[in-house]
Amino acid sequence: MRVVGAAIVAALAAPLSIAASTAGAAALQTDQAKASQLEAEIQTLGNRIGALDEQYQAAMQKKATVDAQIRVTVQQIGTSKERISKDKSVLHKAAIEAYVTNGTSSTTSALFSESQTTALDSSVYNQVISGNLNTSIDNLNTAVTQLDSERRTLHTEDSAAAAAVQSARNAYQQAQTLETQERAALAQVKGQIATLIAQQQAAANSAAQNRAQATLASYSAAPSPVPSPPPATGNAGTVAVRAAETQLGVPYIWAAETPGVGFDCSGLTAWAWGQAGVSLPHYSGAQMADSTPVPISDLQPGDLLFYGPGGSAHVAMYVGGGEMIEATFPGTVVRIDPVRFTGTFAGAGRP
Repeated sequence: MRVVGAAIVAALAAPLSIAASTAGAAALQTDQAKASQLEAEIQTLGNRIGALDEQYQAAMQKKATVDAQIRVTVQQIGTSKERISKDKSVLHKAAIEAYVTNGTSSTTSALFSESQTTALDSSVYNQVISGNLNTSIDNLNTAVTQLDSERRTLHTEDSAAAAAVQSARNAYQQAQTLETQERAALAQVKGQIATLIAQQQAAANSAAQNRAQATLASYSAAPSPVPSPPPATGNAGTVAVRAAETQLGVPYIWAAETPGVGFDCSGLTAWAWGQAGVSLPHYSGAQMADSTPVPISDLQPGDLLFYGPGGSAHVAMYVGGGEMIEATFPGTVVRIDPVRFTGTFAGAGRP
C-alpha cells in the first residue's frame, strides 16, 4: 500500500509540476523525500519492535523456569529441615535410653554394640552424642546448607530475569513511542504534500488534471495480489493455514494471541497450529527449537519461517505459492506477503 501511495504521489506530481511554480515544485519534492525517509524509518522500527516483542517472550519464559526451580528448592529445604528435626529427636531419645538402661534395651543394643559387654558411663554417652549419632545430622545440615546456597543463587537469577523482563518491556515501549512520533510526523508531511498537490491541481490545465486522474484511477483499480489457498488435503499444516487466514486484517498487538482482536507474530502461529491440535510456545525462538528443520525445497503449507538468530526475531507461516502469512509489527495487520529468504532468514521448521 505504501508503494502504491508513493507511486500515486509521483504520478500526480509529474504532470502537475509543469504548471507549478519552481518554489512549489521544490517544496513538494522536499516533502516527498521526507515522507519516504519517515516510511523507511517506520519500517525499520516496526521490525525492531517485532524482535523486541519476541525478546520479551523469551525473558518471560526464562523467569518462569527460574521461579519453578526456586519453588522446588524451597520445598526440598523444608523437607530436609523436617528430617533433621525428627532425626535429632529420635537419636536424642535413643542415647538417653541407652545411658539409663546400660544398653540393655532392645531398641538401643544394636545402636550401642559396646554396651552389651560393658556398662555405659557418661563418657560413652558423650562420645556417642558427639560422634556417630550426629553423622547423619551433619550430613543433613550440609544438604540444607547447599540447598540454601542454591536458593540464594536462584533468587539472584530470578532478580536478573525480572530485570530482563522489565528491560525488554521498556525497550519495546520506547521503540513504540518513537514509532508513534514518526507516524505523527509522517501524517503532517503527507498533509503538506496533499496541500501542495491541491494547489498544483488548481493551477494546472484540464488536460494535466485528466492525465493525473487517469493515472490515479489505474493505480486504484489495480487489485491486490492474493495467492490461491492451499489444496484442501486435510493435514495439520493445511488446518493451521486456514485458521491463520481467518485472521487476515486483524491488527498486530504486542504479546497478543486473541482471534479477532490482535496477534503478534508468534501469537498468530501458536494460535493457528493450536487449531490443528499442535501446542506451540508463544515465542518464535522456542517455536523454532520445537520444530523439525525443513529445507526450502521441501516447504509445505503450515511450515514456519524463522528470522533472527535461532528464530528469535520473527516467525511467519508458509501458505504455498511462494507466499506466507504473518503479523509483522504495530500499525500493520495480519496479511499475506511474499516469502523472504534474504536478510535475517534463519530457516524453516515443521511443528
